[in-house]
Amino acid sequence: MAERIQTEFWLSGPIENIIPSLQPVAHAILQSRREVLDVLKNFSNELIWIRPAGLASVAFHIRHLAGVADRLFTYARAEELSAVQLMELKKESAEDATENLENLMKRFNEQVDRSIEQLKHTSAESIYEIRYVGRQKIPSNVLGLLFHAAEHMQRHTGQLLVTAKIAGDGLYTPAT
Repeated sequence: MAERIQTEFWLSGPIENIIPSLQPVAHAILQSRREVLDVLKNFSNELIWIRPAGLASVAFHIRHLAGVADRLFTYARAEELSAVQLMELKKESAEDATENLENLMKRFNEQVDRSIEQLKHTSAESIYEIRYVGRQKIPSNVLGLLFHAAEHMQRHTGQLLVTAKIAGDGLYTPAT
């Protein structure tokens, strides 16, 4: 029996209750989740902080995927980042021996769900509204922020896939 190849989200048709102009954003975010879940389904918790060849760790990428979506979707709602969000940003790359893959994935999946829910409540009339980013209040718009969140998530998903492959397949040997 031939193995069924899963269609990428962008070829799977529209996602219910999301306006056409935001379908690519939703597809990219859901594609990131699918790929991350797939590559990490048998990944060892002991490998989440490994940094082969100085690459960012799997744990960093999972934290960053959730964090980027959280921050950019916050700006898209015309809100400023909270103290908790700023603290989480600072912690993204800090190794934490108490962290585990299950908790990282739980937070990532919850953020993907929140992002998709926000897309469902984003109107066509609002996507060109100006939004400001960061302390410097750099102007963007709702569409730009949401698109950048999806694009940035795709970029880090690709990096995570490479790191997980190197670390998980035993291709990485620490220097002695």
